[in-house]
Amino acid sequence: MISRTRATVVALSLVSSVVEAQTLMHDRLALAAVAADGPAAVQPAPAATQRPLDLAGAMALAETHNPQLRVASARVDGALAGITTAGAYLNPEVSFGAFGRQRAIQPGTLPGALHGFTLTQPFELPSLRRSRIAAATLGHEASQYSLEERRLIVRGLVKTAFFDALRAKTESQLAAENVQLIDDLLRRIRVQVAVGEASRLEVVRAETELTTARIQAQTAERSFATALAGLRAAIGVEEGDLDPVDTLAPEVSLPPLPDLLATVLARHPSLAAVDAERRQAGANLNVARAMKLPQPRVWVDVLEQPDVAQYRWGLSVPVPLWDRRTGPIAEARAAEREATAIADDLRLQLTTALQRAYAQYRVAQSQVDMFEDGAMLQAQAAVQAAQAAYQFGERGMLEVLDAQRVLRATRANYLTAQFDRQQALIDLEQLGVVAPPAAP
Repeated sequence: MISRTRATVVALSLVSSVVEAQTLMHDRLALAAVAADGPAAVQPAPAATQRPLDLAGAMALAETHNPQLRVASARVDGALAGITTAGAYLNPEVSFGAFGRQRAIQPGTLPGALHGFTLTQPFELPSLRRSRIAAATLGHEASQYSLEERRLIVRGLVKTAFFDALRAKTESQLAAENVQLIDDLLRRIRVQVAVGEASRLEVVRAETELTTARIQAQTAERSFATALAGLRAAIGVEEGDLDPVDTLAPEVSLPPLPDLLATVLARHPSLAAVDAERRQAGANLNVARAMKLPQPRVWVDVLEQPDVAQYRWGLSVPVPLWDRRTGPIAEARAAEREATAIADDLRLQLTTALQRAYAQYRVAQSQVDMFEDGAMLQAQAAVQAAQAAYQFGERGMLEVLDAQRVLRATRANYLTAQFDRQQALIDLEQLGVVAPPAAP
């Protein structure tokens, strides 16, 4: 028969093996989630009711469902139709009227109805029509650049929301695993207290740690649900159980900041859109100036009587006596100056955004390097050393819990650094200076 002491030792050994196995599994999962040797592959097990969704799939859904893209695309179609409208010629006007009946009072007159009609054809000076077509064409060009700009913005929003959800999912999983780990440790401590090898204080401390871990797990779960709602909103879908699964981008080699700035100022679609709007304002100014000139109208008048028909024709020209188009010309000039000022302000904003994203990437990459160069391994080694010392009775369970807390904090900081780097890359892609990774 096995003695009580021997049974206790066997039970402790079994619990220790379970805890060590779970710790090793937890470490491997964390390393997979935060990629100690490279980019993080965040692939926790999805719920059975959720549909796995990678970044490419999210972007494809956004292209179809995002309302901002649909609005921008509709504006392009409307601007294209505006060119047809601008090029249309003015329609003629026809009026018809009856003027009563003619009575045969005098000799030689015939009784009968009096009626007539008038045909009027307005004409535009060629300069007016050309300017209007030019303005409409530039408006269509601006709408195309605006669509491209909106696509960059939406892609950035979807990517940000996707990786926010991916991060929240990873944190939720790690928090749940931390609850399981502390729960196993608590059972181990209770066995030790039962055989008199640990104090009740360690049980109380472990129970407190377990309560805190459960609260953190619930908070992480709610954050994940909130992040999923943000992802659905960015994509443009109201419902759907999405399960983000993808890989964080690896380190990229960035060109010098002046080269990136030159690329942004030369190729960003927002600047191209504003420049097209500025040229459109100039074309509208030409339209306002052309309308200052009188636009002729040719008319033909026919009056039919029972005994005679009268034909008249003429040319009418408005006299710019009161309205000399000074208001529309001033408005067009102001719009042109406004577009120029907007372009200058936009250059400043793009420059600031590039500098911020560039600095954020450098700092985040430096932090990732520090974690990968030793911080993660040091924290893991500290946990292993504390567990070994505890098994040999050299340290208490509190030291083990403290070491595990430091490891969790290190993992969280490493995860934050990696997602900060990912967000900086998203911002750089949105600025058009970093190409998105090719689909596998």
